[in-house]
Order: sequence, then C-alpha cells, then structure tokens
Amino acid sequence: MPLAPSPINGLSSADAAQRLADNGANALPGGQRRTLLSIAWETAREPMFLLLLAAATLYLLFGDLIEGISLFAAVVIMLALTLYQEGKTERAIEALRDLTSPQARVVRDGQSTRIAGRDVVEGDIILLAEGDRVPADATVIECTDLQADESLLTGEPVSVRKAAIEAGKTDATVATQAGGEDKPFVYSGTLIVQGQGSARVTATGSRSAVGRIGSSLGTLVVERSPLQKQTAALVRNLAILALVLSLALVAIYGLMRGDWLQALLAGIALAMALLPEEYPVVMTIFPALGAWRLSKEKVLTRRINAIETLGATSVLCADKTGTLTENRMTVAQLQTADEGLVVDYGSTGELPEAFHTLVEFTILASAIDPFDPMEKAFHRLGEHFLSNTEHLHKNWTLAHGYGLTPELRAMTQVWKAVASEDYVVAAKGAPEAIIDLCHLDAATQTRINAQVDAMAKDGLRVLGVARATHSGNHWPEGEHDFDFEFVGLIGLADPIRPEIPAAIAECRAAGIRVIMITGDYPATAHAIASQAGLLVTDDSVLSGDQIAGLSDAELQSRLKTATVCARIAPEQKLRIVQALKVDGEIVAMTGDGVNDAPALKAAHVGVAMGGRGTDVAREAASLVLLDDNFASIVRAVRLGRRIFDNLQKSMSYLLAVHVPIAGMALLPVLLGWPGMLFPLHIAFLELVIDPACSLAFENEPAEADIMHRPPRNTTAQLFGGATLAFAFLQGLGALAVVVAAYGWGLGNLPEQEARAFAFCILVVANLALILSNRSRSGSVLASILRPNRTLWMVSAGTLVLLGLVLYVPALAALFRFAPPPLSILLAAVVLAAISAVWFESVRRFRVSR
Repeated sequence: MPLAPSPINGLSSADAAQRLADNGANALPGGQRRTLLSIAWETAREPMFLLLLAAATLYLLFGDLIEGISLFAAVVIMLALTLYQEGKTERAIEALRDLTSPQARVVRDGQSTRIAGRDVVEGDIILLAEGDRVPADATVIECTDLQADESLLTGEPVSVRKAAIEAGKTDATVATQAGGEDKPFVYSGTLIVQGQGSARVTATGSRSAVGRIGSSLGTLVVERSPLQKQTAALVRNLAILALVLSLALVAIYGLMRGDWLQALLAGIALAMALLPEEYPVVMTIFPALGAWRLSKEKVLTRRINAIETLGATSVLCADKTGTLTENRMTVAQLQTADEGLVVDYGSTGELPEAFHTLVEFTILASAIDPFDPMEKAFHRLGEHFLSNTEHLHKNWTLAHGYGLTPELRAMTQVWKAVASEDYVVAAKGAPEAIIDLCHLDAATQTRINAQVDAMAKDGLRVLGVARATHSGNHWPEGEHDFDFEFVGLIGLADPIRPEIPAAIAECRAAGIRVIMITGDYPATAHAIASQAGLLVTDDSVLSGDQIAGLSDAELQSRLKTATVCARIAPEQKLRIVQALKVDGEIVAMTGDGVNDAPALKAAHVGVAMGGRGTDVAREAASLVLLDDNFASIVRAVRLGRRIFDNLQKSMSYLLAVHVPIAGMALLPVLLGWPGMLFPLHIAFLELVIDPACSLAFENEPAEADIMHRPPRNTTAQLFGGATLAFAFLQGLGALAVVVAAYGWGLGNLPEQEARAFAFCILVVANLALILSNRSRSGSVLASILRPNRTLWMVSAGTLVLLGLVLYVPALAALFRFAPPPLSILLAAVVLAAISAVWFESVRRFRVSR
C-alpha cells in the first residue's frame, strides 16, 4: 500500500559518509576474508610443501648446503606462486561478497536510492516494502498495513503488525524487544511480509538486536558439490597410492643399494610426483573465477555450486515482464464501454473527454510514488494529457487500501476527497477480477471479454478499472462490499528486448527448452511469445486455470510440449518446477516476488531479478540478474558450459602429466639406473604445472560448438571412465618416450648429460600435453593458433627457466645436469614432438568415439 508523500529528506551523502567512517560498516561478525598470512599458513601445511621442506632439511643435515638452500628457495617460489593464485581467487570472491550483499533503499539528499546494506548508518531513513529484509534496527515513522516476520529473533512464525511512532515520542523511548503487535520498531534481519513504510535507523551492525545476541547472517556456508566430492575421492585414492609406492620405493632402494639417504630422497620425489595437490586448487580457483566472470555478464553468483549445474540446464523458465521484455511499460490503448482509442504520445491534441475518467481512476488505483513500471506508465499518461484538468488529485488523502491477493487479482484504494464528505474508491486489476467486483450481467461480461481478447491479440497487457463511493469511516472486510461501477480497459505495451530472439534461438541450438511464464492473458502471452521467437501453437499455451485442474502426472505430460504458461499465479511456479524435475529436466527458474521464493529454491538453478526482485527472492536464488535480462541468463549458461569444459581439460592434463613424472621417479630405480628425478626437479615441474592447470586452462576461450551440443548429463562423472583412461594413455605415451631416451642417453652419454637430455624431453612433452588438452575436437595446430595470453606466458617462462638450468653452470650443477650439445637438444625436441603425435592420435581416437 503506498504512502503519502513525506517531507523527510534523510541524511546528506557527506553526513552518511562521516557516520560510516565513525561507526563502521553495518555488518555482523563472521565471514572474515582470508588474509595473505592465513593463506600462506594454510599452504605451508600442504603435503607438497612439507615434502619439499623434508627434502631440504635432509640435504642440510647430511652436509649438502647448496642443494638444501636451493630446495628452500623452491619452497619460497612455490609459496609466492600459490599466494598469487589464491590471492586472485580471494579477490574474486571478495568482489562477489560486495556485489551480493543485501541491498537497502534509503533516502539520501532528499532522493530515494538503493545502496549496499553494509553502508546503512544510524540516522538513515530506510524505505521498506513487502519482500524486503530490514537492514538495521529502526523506528517506524510512517507505514501502511506494515507487517514483519520476526521469527529470527522471537521464534514465533506469525507475523506482527507495525505502527508508526506516536507524535512527540523519540526513538529512545521506544521498547526494543521484538514481537508484539503495533510496536513502532523493526529489527535488522527480519522480513517485511506486507505493506510498506519508512523508518529511521537507530542501530547497525553488532549494535543491533541480532548483533547483540551474536547471530551472523553474513556468513556464507558452502556445501560440497558433486564435483568436489568426486575430486576428493580421486585425491584420496591417489594420495594412498603415493604413500604406498613411496614407502615401497624407499625400502627397495635402501635394500638394493644400501644408500638410505638417497632412498629417502627418491621416496620423497615419488610422493611429490604422485601427490595430486593441484586438484583441490583447481576446484577452488575455477568456480571462484567463474563466478567473477559471471558477474561481468551482469549475473551474480550467490551459491558457487550452481555454476557446475548452470551449463547442464535443459529447461529455462523465464518471466515475461522485464526478463524477455524491456520492462518499459507504455499505455498503448484505452477502451470504454462504447469507444476505443490508440494512444499517440506524439499528438499535440487533447485526450478525448470520454477517456478522462478512465485515466483518472487508473491513477487513483495506483501508488502515489510508484515503483511498478505499469503504474509509472499510468502516471506518465496522466501528466501528458491531464496535467491541467480537474482529474488529477494531488491534494487528496489516501485513507485505506486493499492489496492484490491470489484470490482476487486486483488492488483497491480509498481516497478522501477535498470537497466531499464521501470517500472515492478506485480499483484496477485483471479484467476478470474487475468484472467480478462489478457484478456485471452475462451480456456485458461477454462484450468486455471480446474487447479484452481483441487487445490481447495485439500483444497488449490488459487491465480493468472500476470506481465506487463510500460513506463513513468503517471499512468493509473486502472489496466485494463496495458498489463498483465498471469504467473501462487500459492496454499496455512492453516491447521485447532486441536481443531476445537471438538468445532464444541460441537456446534452441543448445538443446535448451524455453518456457515463458507470465500473469498475462493467454492471447497476450501468445502474441509476445511469438515476437520473442518461441515456437507457439494453441496447444503449447497452458493457462493457470488449466494447471489448477490438472493432476501432477497430467501437468508433467502437458509441460513436455508447453512453450507458454499464462495467467500463472506465483505459487503455481512451484508446481511447474516440480513437474519438470520429475520428468528428469535440469530446471532454471526466474522470479522476483516473495511468492516466487519456493520455486526459486526448488529449481536446480534459481535466478532472481536484481533490479525489481525482492530480498526474499534473491536469498532463495542461486543467481541474481543485475539487469533482469533473459539474454544474460543465456550468456551465463554459455559461460557455465565453458567453465565445466575447462575444468575437465585441466583435470585431464593433470593426470596425464603426473604419469611420466611419477614413472621417471620410480622406473630408473627399479631398472637399476641412476636416479633421474630428485625433489628439485619435481619442484621445477610444479612451477610449470600449477599455473598451467589453474590459470592457463581457466583462461581458455569457449569451444566453437559450446552452444551447439545438448546439455551434459549431470549424473556423469567429471573425471572417470573414458576420460580417465585417455588421460592415462596420453601420460603413458610421454613416459615411454622419456624412458627410452634416458635409457639411450645412459648408454651413449655421460650420466648428467643423459639426465639433462631426458629432462628436456619431459618438460617439452609437458607443454605438448597442455596444447593437446586445450581443445576437445581441434588439432594441436589449431590449439597453437588459439589465443590465451596466460598460456603463452607460462610456456615462455618454462622455456626460459629450462634454458637457465641447462646452461647456467651453477644451476646446472644443482640439477645434476651437463649442458647438452645443440644436436642433443634438437633430438630432445624431436622426441617431444613424437610424443605430441601420440597425444594427437589418442585424442583423435577419443573424438571419433
């Protein structure tokens, strides 16, 4: 229910900024960000770092000072790299925390504005409406039918009625305990469930009621997703394998050669080669940076786990108004009992007298300072055509009102006229609801319904308008007790967003079915869906009345072919979601109202409107659209598929690259050869693998066919079966080449030169593995041509480092290398290229399968 205009100007921006600086943010304890020091401490306890430290300590204990210091230096370098990667992830998460923090509508400098809830300060005037989460403790100044759910503080599920503070009382004299009817106080974290009002903030943050009892609403609890569970199982199994093989290697080496120091070092090297410490890093970085990328597409991620589901979406249920359309309502047509008019705003002529009453009562049935686009359109129409007439009543007082309900889709407002003892009553709403209020005869109903159909077929949203008068101060229980007279119909046009037809065509190509959901008349919904590019037939339009008469099984069957759901009540959305889920669909659902929250929560991916949505809808949803645009959802689906693709590529690369590394840490010992890989070599390889698997693959562009394949099966494992087998085959190919080269080198070259020769092949084969896993279907040559600045930086850095450890004598000595002649170096490159041919053959076979 709207409020009368208020003279309150609120705080000035400068005063609010000073109070924020003095008192701190309106935030409760908890949800603290990770500092670089805490990240460093977490990293230092990782098994990989502990193994490196153990190896360095062993070298120092046995007098090998240079080797020990070198390994400690490697620890520092790896720690710095980890801090960079984790810091980037944490900055992305922190940016999301700021963007997704609760919002508040306040009056600043005399203007209503929406700010982050954490920026609310004591003394702010906050504006509250149905569906809002109260941002701070406050005293109610003005309100109409204001009710709040205070169960957060009281435990009582019944909402309580609020009243404005009495004249002459100050904020300090008001009781501050939650609960109880008609108290002039609202509390941080509670929910407005009816009406609207304004309130002055008295306490923020830890000083609020919820802050004093230690509640923390800002803490994000992230549950493990199916992908994270799969990864945890893989990491556990590989860690067990690493421990068993490392202990076995230590025992075999020590017993065979009697050198237990080298046995320990060989065991540590094998454990480092096998430990899958990059997997958890990848599972942290990809979703976090993916959520950050989604925010650039005007989509905020409230639940990180939704990203893995997003790319698997098979049905998108989209609101019409503001999502498919521009939410820029314009009155296009007026219809009285006898006459119709197409509204022309470009005309300099006056509005015909026959339509003045219709426009007048449409405005009287709307909010004084509207937020709803339709009501804004009514006010614009009145200001344009009736600004100098007696039909605009800015000096009338709003006395009472009746809100829209599921039972009666109409709202009624009662006004006290200046020059009359009687009250003037105005109602607007769905044509059938207004016809019902007016108790019209059958013939009149038939005539009006024909007019509604004609306007709806032009794609107009049609509302009916009625008027009545009332004597006395006793308000009826419901609108039906007023003696309403039908005034006419008003038709609004809301143009389809220009990008929508292309977005819907993209969904169709990607195997995603789009269902438009609207409260509009079926004929209107049919016309607008056709304009949007949906394939609509008479059988594909399902109305709310039809849904009400269907069983769950029948609804499930009808939804298989439905394209449009019209005249849908918000609570029917939940039935639609549940029916689609039972049919095996992965459902994304959009919504903005309080009643949409159950459907948003039930959907696999709930998408709330950021512009016009309520706080309740945003809290129930996984994603929030900043621009309320359907095309943004489609971009998010595309990005979700890209994230999953790149995650899979990174995982495949990780397993493949660990096979030759682990093999070369183990096989030379078993074959009686000199050891090839020592902890320092593993540390060098980790410097390449870590940024490659996380940053380089995360930056990979989307595949060309990403929106031309059906949604993936959500029950299929990220990394199992054929994917795991082919990654293992790639690694075996590289291992075979490196083992053969090292064996040849030991028979024809000095030991240190043979080690350098094999190590060169291993490093270049690693780079070839990256290129091979960049694309699902393209060739290695195509991979080389695809842009990815991070990848080329990693590759260039790797080759520079390789050159340094081969040809700088001090570094070569640390790595136990002898600089190979140019011919040997060229041979290493050729052999690495042979392994690349093997990778390509394996990948081609996989693609053909």
